[in-house]
This record gives sequence, structure tokens and C-alpha cells, in this order.
Amino acid sequence: QVRLVESGGGLVQAGGSLRLSCTVSGRTASSYAMGWFRQAPGKERGFVSAISRSGSTVYADSVKGRFTISRDNAKNTVYLQMNVLKPEDTAVYLCTLGPVPTTTPAPYAYWGQGTQVTVSS
Repeated sequence: QVRLVESGGGLVQAGGSLRLSCTVSGRTASSYAMGWFRQAPGKERGFVSAISRSGSTVYADSVKGRFTISRDNAKNTVYLQMNVLKPEDTAVYLCTLGPVPTTTPAPYAYWGQGTQVTVSS
């Protein structure tokens, strides 16, 4: 059984930082691309960032320069370092596992339950 568990969310003031983690069990994460999406109330799930098996990264324009994705294959974990947070970053952040680091949700096969990030102004 594949399981993705996110952690690290919370409440932070605008301009602050958070580091999200997502640990995979039931699969060897190094064999997959991994990604982060986010979903705010009443909005569609939106792409944040993804990292390939080789470590190549891609970011949404809205987070480029502020967020950094990384992975530790020995720990079966992917991270999302979020700096200079803005109120519009408020959402549930979901970790995902899939064959390639695409910017759309469809190709990703496995999803975590999400972790809430709230940025106050």
C-alpha cells in the first residue's frame, strides 16, 4: 500500500517561512518524480513545484524564487522550503508521486492527504 504523509504546515505571518516534508512508504521514491500542488477553498488544485528522478526542478511562476523543492531519496522524502510567504499562498498543500514531473495533476498516481498552510497579513 502506497502512502504519502505530509507535515510542516501551520500558521505564519506574511514574509515568514515554512518547510514542508512528505515521506513515502510502500514505494521507492527515487523511482518516481514527486510534486507539490495546493488547493484553496473554492479553487481548483494548482501546481506548485515538481522534481524529477534526476533532480531537475520546475516551479509555478507564482512561487519561483521563493520556494525550493528538494528530495532525499535515502529518506524517501521530498521537501518544499517556502520563503517570503504571502497571504495568497494560503492553501492545503498536497504531495504527489508520479512517472514524470508534470504541471498537471492527471499523470500523478498517488497523493497525500495534505497539510494546511495559512499565511496571515
